[in-house]
Amino acid sequence: MPRTRLAAVLAAATLIALTGCGANAGGSNNANNSGTDFPKKGKTIELIVSFSSGGAVDTAARLVQPILEKELGTNVEVVNKPGAGGQIGYTQLTSAKPDGYTIGATGSPSVVVSPLDPARGAKYTRSSFQPLGRQVIDPTVIAVQPDSPYKTLKELLDAAKAKPKSMTASTTGLQTGEHFALAQLQETTGAEFAPVHFSEGASQATTAFLGKHVDILVANVSDVTDLNKQGKVRVLGVMTAERAPSLPDVPTFKEAGYDIEAGTVRGYSAPAGLPDAVAKKLEAALKKAIEDPTVVKKMEDLGLQTSYLSGADYAKFWAGQEDDFKKVLPLVTKKD
Repeated sequence: MPRTRLAAVLAAATLIALTGCGANAGGSNNANNSGTDFPKKGKTIELIVSFSSGGAVDTAARLVQPILEKELGTNVEVVNKPGAGGQIGYTQLTSAKPDGYTIGATGSPSVVVSPLDPARGAKYTRSSFQPLGRQVIDPTVIAVQPDSPYKTLKELLDAAKAKPKSMTASTTGLQTGEHFALAQLQETTGAEFAPVHFSEGASQATTAFLGKHVDILVANVSDVTDLNKQGKVRVLGVMTAERAPSLPDVPTFKEAGYDIEAGTVRGYSAPAGLPDAVAKKLEAALKKAIEDPTVVKKMEDLGLQTSYLSGADYAKFWAGQEDDFKKVLPLVTKKD
């Protein structure tokens, strides 16, 4: 059944024990460029974030930034290029010269799915990216206003079934993790919401929710952890196999009787074709930054468990996601 496909994608993430292959497929084309002088002193590395500032992707990038600067010995500048559900930033990333001075945060489903739908007109494919390392898996949550009449997931879904599309629900753009999760929720339960797509990312969607311009917040654990502590949201369910450590009192969808798992996988990539030596330096610096105890602790404070994969393993994982998302793409391409 389609509703089980995304669960398989997320479950696979915790089970993969891979041997490296293919992450640096383009590197051999640059064998004569040893990359031993990378990075050149004083030359800035741009880290493109395809969503607006303040969201989980941006926050994670800014946490690793100072450690990357220390490891690489040069400035690393986070550059936000929001819009089109990540597509604007991904286009800029893949259009850059593969010399190591442009890297980017990449999150799936958006980076995986956008080139699969011809209607999106993406100028890149999976092979346009050179994965450098995976950082986290961020489960999806469903939340309502703290004074909402709905105190349980069942109450909310029953109301959405009784009056289809009477409640609006946020996503961070077409074919993003939240959009897939919402489509999967509707496919599984029969509840119908009216999606509102905020293409600049979680910060824009959350602002709209807090301003009561949208009824339901479909977000990730990292987006709601602080809001939950502040009493600004009521989180009704987490789409993961086990309860989120930062939301211990929130039941999983499975506990509530719905077999649904969904979330966003995030990492870092470069344009395909990096010289091998450059790729190795970037991967080593990212590994150091992602696994730094201070970064790991701050990510945990956001409700995120670090789930590092090397560039090679991230590339293999990405390929598997592409195969799985091809099967569930109809859920987010049909009219809502």
